[in-house]
Amino acid sequence: MIRLGAGRLNRIVAVGAHCDDIAIGAGGTLLTLCRAHPGLRVDALVLSGGGSEREQEERAALAAFCPGADLGLTVHKLPDGRLPAHWDEAKGAVEELRATTEPDLVLAPRTDDAHQDHRGLAKLMTTAFRDHLVLGYEIVKWDGDLGRPSAYQPLAPEIAEEKVRLLQEHYPSQQHRPWYDREAFLGLARIRGIESNARYAEAFAVTKLTLDLGE
Repeated sequence: MIRLGAGRLNRIVAVGAHCDDIAIGAGGTLLTLCRAHPGLRVDALVLSGGGSEREQEERAALAAFCPGADLGLTVHKLPDGRLPAHWDEAKGAVEELRATTEPDLVLAPRTDDAHQDHRGLAKLMTTAFRDHLVLGYEIVKWDGDLGRPSAYQPLAPEIAEEKVRLLQEHYPSQQHRPWYDREAFLGLARIRGIESNARYAEAFAVTKLTLDLGE
């Protein structure tokens, strides 16, 4: 298992189609990054949930998942499950974000995610952020669309536990969902940990990666 680092990180972008997507898919990675890089700038964008209790949950959650970071969060009001019908609005939100930041890393949904909102946002991100490292996070769901990831971020056991605790603490509106529980989140993290020679990990898809091996 080869481990590559991204060097010093100053700015990252994290996007989700829905409130809680970022935390579920990359919450452990955010905790790891923010603790390793105090003062890291995190520009977060969520396409749906604006003006509702979901936005309140998201703001509190991302503040907890990004300790010590300079966090900026924008939550839009696109209807859940209708991104294809609101393509221009979604594209405008992503382009507005792109115009304001030059990140070292982008965290986004996977381009092959079965959910149309996740998949649509992922395609917008790889177009808008063409010269950036874009890591596509995974979200477990009934579709059974988990595949073979190409990149892993190992999580210290305490980070994995904190991720689960924060998910349960900050998103009470999701507690009724049958898949939203400790076993699901830690179980997937354990499987990805086995695959990456770690106890726990989060896994990502990489659509395109440019290497610089000459320095």
